[in-house]
Amino acid sequence: MDYGVLANNILAGVGGKDNIGSAWHCATRLRFKLKDESKADTEKIENMDGVITVVKSAGQYQVVIGNNVARVFEPLADAIGLARDEAQSDNQEEKKKENIVNRFIGFISSVFTPFLGAMAGTGVLKGLLALFVTLGWLQESSGTYQIWYAAGDAFFYFLPVWLAFTAAAHLKVNQYVTAALAGALLYPNLITLLAGSKPITFFGLTVVGTTYSSSVIPILLAVWMLSYLQPILDKFFHDSVRNIFTPMVSLIIMVPVTLLVVGPLGTSVGTVLSSSVESVYRVAPYAAGAVMGALWQVFVIFGVHWTFVPVMTNNISQLGYDYLLPMLSVAVLSQSGAALGVFLKTKDAKMKSLAGSSVLTGVLGITEPAIYGVTLKLKRPFIFATIAGGIGGAIAGGGGAHANAFTLPSLLALPTYLGKGFTSVIIGLVVAFILSAVTTYLFGVPSQPKDSKADAKKTEEIQDDLVIAPVSGTIIPLESVKDEVFASGAMGKGIAIVPDDDQIVSPIVGTVAAVYPSKHAIGLISNGGVEVLIHVGIDTVQLNGKHFNQLVEQGQKVSVGTPLITFDRQAIQAAGYDPTVMVIITNTADYEITETQDTVANQNWLLQLKAL
Repeated sequence: MDYGVLANNILAGVGGKDNIGSAWHCATRLRFKLKDESKADTEKIENMDGVITVVKSAGQYQVVIGNNVARVFEPLADAIGLARDEAQSDNQEEKKKENIVNRFIGFISSVFTPFLGAMAGTGVLKGLLALFVTLGWLQESSGTYQIWYAAGDAFFYFLPVWLAFTAAAHLKVNQYVTAALAGALLYPNLITLLAGSKPITFFGLTVVGTTYSSSVIPILLAVWMLSYLQPILDKFFHDSVRNIFTPMVSLIIMVPVTLLVVGPLGTSVGTVLSSSVESVYRVAPYAAGAVMGALWQVFVIFGVHWTFVPVMTNNISQLGYDYLLPMLSVAVLSQSGAALGVFLKTKDAKMKSLAGSSVLTGVLGITEPAIYGVTLKLKRPFIFATIAGGIGGAIAGGGGAHANAFTLPSLLALPTYLGKGFTSVIIGLVVAFILSAVTTYLFGVPSQPKDSKADAKKTEEIQDDLVIAPVSGTIIPLESVKDEVFASGAMGKGIAIVPDDDQIVSPIVGTVAAVYPSKHAIGLISNGGVEVLIHVGIDTVQLNGKHFNQLVEQGQKVSVGTPLITFDRQAIQAAGYDPTVMVIITNTADYEITETQDTVANQNWLLQLKAL
């Protein structure tokens, strides 16, 4: 796949560079803050090869790519003039329009996303070292252990520095000044003084002896305060000295303010937060495990899972462990189990391939391909995975499982769960995975439509399918329509009709595979596996369903001639839109396609397909 082409297509689909307020990526998604979301062509993006789906959540426009998201982001970043490891600046006006919840979620995700992979990797390394010590392969006193432990622990020890850098990028303050501020909190001589028996003072004010290594909240609060101080200093100093004096005065003010006020306040908030989570957990560990195991992937779908990241990292900093991470691993494995159930049961080659690859990525902690491409798409597997995750989470939570280091919830994180409750999390993971796989296999995958004996005989004799005209009118070549995506064949081969009627009927015998809120298009799949997209009009998605009436539901069985959509073509034309109907075979690569030579559509065949 040419990721540069995909990046450019996505850029065009979201409305171009000028429509992007900010852009970054996480483990599987391109995340945008768009200035005008109505300019984004969601349907067009979702139909691109390499795109799993589009999600609109927490004020973000999220394009789910999967494991290759970084390879798509690189050319995208180049195209919009953005450093590949940073998020493009938010438009300040757009920020003001967002509600505080969306702004907070966006802030947390943009702060943690850039280094989440490094954090997870070093967390796994610490877990493996603990496993090696338990197995007697290494001694904690050995040089080998100490060197590897430094490699794994250094990231967490200096976490305030990384947080300062990414938070500064989001809040638009000098990143190197914030890094210096965080570095001052971790300065060895200062740490020694603060840990001593004799209190130290700053102009007579006592500095509270607090440890900032691995902390989260103090530095985030400090950078937030600096985001208000820096603009004031920039206005105060002349251009000729601003680059020197603004950083200097920022540190003169912010380091003592952080040590005297912000740091202790942030530490207290963190302590209260961690203690509250621990108190709830201790009162009802089974219930906490069931809720988190069942609902974690729901949180992921809505994008609110980022709010838990600072809680978990803060727990490890304050308590030395975290109860939530093992429960979340159970939720992850339940989705992988459901994907395995689909893989074993489905006869659809495309779904089998996607489900099979989703099992592997899921157990490694990346569940979006499984969720959006498989379980949520089929609905019942997602429900079974949720139930299995709740049961497995209750087992893990009730057994007191906890993580000693932060890493992505997955099988790779198992070494970080060594200690109290380790057996319970193993049992919870196994139960969740097997239960979701078995229930999905037995009850979660829709039965494949079975042809009648006559149909089977006909298929054996003819070995091709016919796509009948879904509306009467004038037949024109697809390449002549005034839409580059359809005319180029990027969506697949097909044909177009200039309609003289206002009703779309099914051109095949099969099932409604996809319907759209805008009601201007519908996806069908024939009993023989032909995937047909009927798209009414050009750019009519912008009508948001006006002048359209959808007559069928997703999953409904249809025959040739079953009414699907009614529309008012005259009103569509009056609104300035072309009502041409496109009939596209989206799995074109699977067939040899012959187009009709007729010029008039009237229940005659348009396309003849023969499986390759």
